[in-house]
Amino acid sequence: MGSLFRSEEVCLAQLFLQSASAYSCISELGERGLLEFRDLNPKVSPFQRRFVGEVRRCEEMEKTFTFLQQELRGAGRVPGPCPESPRAPAAREALRVQEQSEQLAQELREVTRNRASLRGRLRDLRQYLHVLREGQRFTSLPASLGSPPRPRALSEREPILDPSLHQHLERKINFVAGVIHPWRVTAFERLLWRACRGYLVASFVEMPEPMEDPASGESITWVIFLISYWGEQIGQKIRKISDCFHCQVYPYPESEASRTDTITGLHSQIQDLSVVLDKVALALPTWRVQVQKMKAIYLVLNQCSFDVTEKCLIAEVWCPVRDLTQVQDALRQGSYQSGSSVECFVQRIPTSESPPTLIRTNKFTAGFQSIVDAYGVASYQEVNPAPYAIITFPFIFAIMFGDVGHGLLMFLFALWMVLYEDSPRLRQGTNEIWLMFFEGRYLILLMGAFSIYTGFIYNECFSKATAIFPSAWSVATMANHSSWSSAYLATHPSLTLDPNVTGVFRGPYPFGIDPIWSLATNHLNFLNSFKMKMSVVLGIVHMGFGVVLGVFNHVHFQQRHRLVLEFLPEMIFLLALFGYLVFLIFYKWIKFSAADSLVAPSILIHFINMFLFTSNAENLPLFPGQVPVQMVLVVLALASVPVLLLGTPLYQWCRQRTPRTPVSTGEQEPLLEGQEAGNSVNATKEDVESGGHSPDTKHLDFTEIFMHQAIHTIEYCLGCVSNTASYLRLWALSLAHAQLSEVLWTMVMRNGFVRLSYVGGVVLVPVFAAFAVLTVAILLVMEGLSAFLHALRLHWVEFQNKFYVGAGYKLCPFAFAPDTWE
Repeated sequence: MGSLFRSEEVCLAQLFLQSASAYSCISELGERGLLEFRDLNPKVSPFQRRFVGEVRRCEEMEKTFTFLQQELRGAGRVPGPCPESPRAPAAREALRVQEQSEQLAQELREVTRNRASLRGRLRDLRQYLHVLREGQRFTSLPASLGSPPRPRALSEREPILDPSLHQHLERKINFVAGVIHPWRVTAFERLLWRACRGYLVASFVEMPEPMEDPASGESITWVIFLISYWGEQIGQKIRKISDCFHCQVYPYPESEASRTDTITGLHSQIQDLSVVLDKVALALPTWRVQVQKMKAIYLVLNQCSFDVTEKCLIAEVWCPVRDLTQVQDALRQGSYQSGSSVECFVQRIPTSESPPTLIRTNKFTAGFQSIVDAYGVASYQEVNPAPYAIITFPFIFAIMFGDVGHGLLMFLFALWMVLYEDSPRLRQGTNEIWLMFFEGRYLILLMGAFSIYTGFIYNECFSKATAIFPSAWSVATMANHSSWSSAYLATHPSLTLDPNVTGVFRGPYPFGIDPIWSLATNHLNFLNSFKMKMSVVLGIVHMGFGVVLGVFNHVHFQQRHRLVLEFLPEMIFLLALFGYLVFLIFYKWIKFSAADSLVAPSILIHFINMFLFTSNAENLPLFPGQVPVQMVLVVLALASVPVLLLGTPLYQWCRQRTPRTPVSTGEQEPLLEGQEAGNSVNATKEDVESGGHSPDTKHLDFTEIFMHQAIHTIEYCLGCVSNTASYLRLWALSLAHAQLSEVLWTMVMRNGFVRLSYVGGVVLVPVFAAFAVLTVAILLVMEGLSAFLHALRLHWVEFQNKFYVGAGYKLCPFAFAPDTWE
């Protein structure tokens, strides 16, 4: 968790890899995912690099795997994920994978040379198999002569193929078997009976499984027919009628042994067609992962450069300092696996480049870090706003979404996702909106919990107040000390509670807002004043906290002059104007009570007079000497502006004019073939001493520094005014949410309580259903999204721009990604 507050220290390092063990070392590093490799051959074409042949071989195998996968899907088989992540294959094993995959692909190409004929052949074989099976059952049933063409009319005394029956008839019984479309069965049966005058026995039965219609492509449950007849002329008529009805006729063996042999042969033919697919489905997932890893390794090796002796590969990597020992252990393990007698090693080198940013997160902090990264990736070792957003973001959201009931529903929804976060059904969803909710489940959990808290402060649960503690206002005391007669009560529907009367107001409510305010006619005026002042106070505190966080950046980057020339003027400007406004709010709350509330002055008028250097006789001062104090604060705020504008540019200009003692540099030989001078792999002694910054570095342009500081000054000074007003959205969104919730209760749910009878209970069911749907759709989803976006804006614009630059780039370590079967 230490790296969450500031990105980890990342260094530039060199890997010295022996040619024999380079493949194994890169494979081991890819399994661990520790390093980001830099391309040392940026000017070399991808087709001219050393390992381009190996990359092409991997691409050819990937093409073969794509063909095999298409054949599997065409056969109705979806390849599953690899059960375990295999390691990258060695060179010999890669050749074996290539040979086996090409052999299987050749077999499939031979089998599927004509895909339409193959599918037709497979369909015919299955239909023929079903015809033989059903025919076997038909011919084993007894039947008699002259029976109708339905199986139910067969005789119960003599089998149709009984030899004695053959001798009695002195005729040979023949068969016609096949399949017909179910829509044509009735017409086919009627025409057979009329054309053959009953000299046949026809049996029809549906096929056990549906099959594809070659004409329309639809899945149809075909009907199997078996027709036994006497005489060749009858047989010719049956075949002609079958052709007219587009029946698929199959030869039907007469003997039991012939039918058994034919069924066995059909089974073997169908199995032969699926043997190759079974082999592919079993081996393809592992092969694909191995070849992807092998290709990634060779692509990384193409980014390395050989030394002048052509015996060692040198790679440059960005590496977290805390992982250098793991990198050395991985190189040692890779050298051992390859059988090399010389171990590879890693060496840290200085650089003047800005390293990438690495912030390690877990499943809880990942959602908050993504919010910050969406604004901009933190610069190297800059203060990270994410740990502070863990508290401030849900709290600011809850200020706009404060309701116990709505917050509880949101909390329970997020809690369900958290408890079942390991469920594959939740993790492997295809809906992008659902995946967005699931990735931010901990963020939603905290937003719901904070909304419950602010809901108790506002004393709102589905827009209704709850009396957890007794009210601090006493109506009975007011009635005893007033002249409220029956006539007065009849003519005055609203009564006024005077807190100046002893016993009417017994002190503040223990927690939150007193529930009696929900019954008051000036309820909205009271809440408006409370929430508006609360928004201003929280907004100024939030912005001040952002300015204070900038101190940690100045100290960490050894820019202590910014503490005096930037941080101090910024705090003076913010506190002298808007910090004073917060002081006035609290001072007025503390000094004035209900007894003298009528003479309490207006803070807004005082604040306006403060900038105009005037005073208003009608608006009494809050404290003695208020006008001189306000004038001093305005002068301090105005005086801090030129310091903020000119301080840093003048300091930089004076520092550049200070003479420096030049350091002589000696000649160095490049370590890498074709390496240009000045690159990080050829660092000088002075680079090591000065941290990578050479005295020959180009002088900064004073005009550019001044323009940058002028933009920052204007943005900060005007931003303090506009950002303070921007925090009033907390008041507006909170008021809108409360009023919308009240409207929904008044216009929907209250109508279900009109009749206190059985009919009213029946009416309450659809009314509550409509109320629940509208609550989820409008108040939870739409209002929740609106409050989320406004909280996002307050963090990005009003909070983070006070200290956060966000001009960095992420560390992307070389790691083997899981196979997604896309």
